[in-house]
Amino acid sequence: MSLEGLQPIVEGVGVVGSPLIMAGPCSAETEEQTLSTARRLAMGGVKVFRAGIWKPRTKPGGFEGIGKEGLQWLKRVKEETGMLVATEVAMRRHVEEALEAGVDILWIGARTSANPFAVQEIADALKDAGAEDVAVLVKNPVNPDLELWIGALERLYNAGIRRLGAIHRGFSFYGKSIYRNPPQWHIPIELHRRIPELPIVVDPSHMGGKRELVGPLCQQALDMKFTGLMIESHCTPDEAWSDKNQQVTPEVLKIILSSLVLRNSEQNTESLQQLRQQIDRVDTELLDLYNRRMEISREIGKYKKEHSMPVVQESRYDDLIKSRVAAAVQMGMSADFMKTVLQAIHEESVRQQIEILNKN
Repeated sequence: MSLEGLQPIVEGVGVVGSPLIMAGPCSAETEEQTLSTARRLAMGGVKVFRAGIWKPRTKPGGFEGIGKEGLQWLKRVKEETGMLVATEVAMRRHVEEALEAGVDILWIGARTSANPFAVQEIADALKDAGAEDVAVLVKNPVNPDLELWIGALERLYNAGIRRLGAIHRGFSFYGKSIYRNPPQWHIPIELHRRIPELPIVVDPSHMGGKRELVGPLCQQALDMKFTGLMIESHCTPDEAWSDKNQQVTPEVLKIILSSLVLRNSEQNTESLQQLRQQIDRVDTELLDLYNRRMEISREIGKYKKEHSMPVVQESRYDDLIKSRVAAAVQMGMSADFMKTVLQAIHEESVRQQIEILNKN
């Protein structure tokens, strides 16, 4: 699919060699905290200041944002530092008040992007306000649903928004992980494949959930040639009213940004092309091996049908998983990767055997 006529989120940045950097506190808490953070970020070269004004919380009772009052603080940030300002919106009233205050960039949060009614309300508010020129970024939905993410982007595009982009902040995960919201990089990569003209900004703060993970995740994002970064930075992060563990000081942020490596895509790629050709040959061989394996599976299906045997035999499958995963780990591959591959192969084998059992 294509979203034709998209424009840069911020003119002159977000291209190779000049990634878009958006930074600021999770929440604007006080005027002093907001301005102090902004001044220090501006001194470090940051051009876009981000701060939450309205904060959707999982449960009631927590800090839910300073509200409309904080928009005046963002106006002061623009006036004093020259930075563009960005904040999150979740309903029509937020859009109207943010536009009235001169906010340059709006973003739609992960909880809101999962709700088509809410996204449509925001899109309608922007259209009614004649704000087609405002920049709007859409965070991925909480759960890994690419179609829902694209649907939210399409609603805004249909409302006339052309300075449109996405924010990848990772996905909710029920289980153990070093990340607050594991990246699942294949999803934004697929989004880029489908809509290559769409700017994608990575949010390493919400993704990692810990300040020590911010730097490595920033580098990964740039290595994959995403458009830019949205990083949470607070003048006194340990005293932050929300998400204190994932925020860094402006000075630490400057160190992180200065240490990032921008890969040169203009270098001679002849050797790389040769390696890719080798991968293509191996992939062809793999397809042939998978086909041969399925032929054997079909023969097994015929045998099971003749002898009235069940398709799935749990003990055999469990033994296969354990032995193959152990061998893969010894070869330097991850256990999770090999389990995923083997489960996919097993499901296809079962499917083909069931087809044989159901044939007359």
